[in-house]
Amino acid sequence: MSKNVFVEGPISPEFIAESIAKHQSKHTIGAHNIFLGQVRADVIHDNTVVAIDYSAYKDMANEALYTIREKAFAKFDLTCMHIYHSLGVVKAGEICLFVFVSATRRKQVYEATEAIVNWIKTDVPIFGKEMFENDTFTWKQNS
Repeated sequence: MSKNVFVEGPISPEFIAESIAKHQSKHTIGAHNIFLGQVRADVIHDNTVVAIDYSAYKDMANEALYTIREKAFAKFDLTCMHIYHSLGVVKAGEICLFVFVSATRRKQVYEATEAIVNWIKTDVPIFGKEMFENDTFTWKQNS
């Protein structure tokens, strides 16, 4: 069963801190790894990105993220895994993706985090409209 992983607007540092704090009671965890995706002020064709407006086919995206979760638990020896992604406008410098992976040992969290972030980029229908300071935009291309 998939759950909604989307957060309206940027992911706040307070939300991230609260997520970490909630895991202090889980005493079998020996390692956490966190990936934070931040909107960059890229310059594209002489225009600077000031924000990205994220949209998604939410049901399809949540289902794809659930599949990634299942694949990650099958491939890596994880205790916990959480994914949160922004929808709507996220300004340059703000967090748009939060992946939080926990396991008994550090090797698993490093490998799992890299795989999960790559799967999100390739398998999840989330779209970003890069908004420029001159009120024009272009659609984000994942590399």
